[in-house]
Amino acid sequence: MKSVLNYFKEIFSALRSLWGGMRVTGSYFLRPGQIVTQKYPENRKQLKMYDAFKGEVSMPHDENNQHKCTGCGICQINCPNGSIEVISKKITTEDGKTERIIDKHIYHLSMCTFCELCIKTCPSDALAWGQDFEHAVFNKSKLTKQLNQAGSTLKKVVKNNTPANDTIKANSNLENKQTNN
Repeated sequence: MKSVLNYFKEIFSALRSLWGGMRVTGSYFLRPGQIVTQKYPENRKQLKMYDAFKGEVSMPHDENNQHKCTGCGICQINCPNGSIEVISKKITTEDGKTERIIDKHIYHLSMCTFCELCIKTCPSDALAWGQDFEHAVFNKSKLTKQLNQAGSTLKKVVKNNTPANDTIKANSNLENKQTNN
């Protein structure tokens, strides 16, 4: 008797699940304006990719051909399959100090698993997701890209609002108030 009841329970459970899926499909059929499917490749010119889209890793440069990458290599260390290579070199500045700059930041798209570990762990936020997605090529070497542009330099960022500076400013303001009273 229990087996017959379980048999009918499973049938009703399957029908309920089927009805839930058909309800979603039917709502899209009745309201086609809410469908988010793009008509690619016909709409290639006005194609809009969403912000969460992971196309490929890129290194944004500003209008002065400057980037934020310091060449620390953390992205290379955290990449689980070695799809990023950071080749850096050391130069001597005008002050006589030794400074590390990136020579090449190589990205092997054919090896990338799009795990986002390189982007999340970059301390200078130098890497981001690009919007390119058409990567069908006949030659696999075309999937190896250099992320830093030719002649690009490190963007100098001045941080004035560090916690230590704020503490020093607060202490000096407190001392000034006490001496005025």
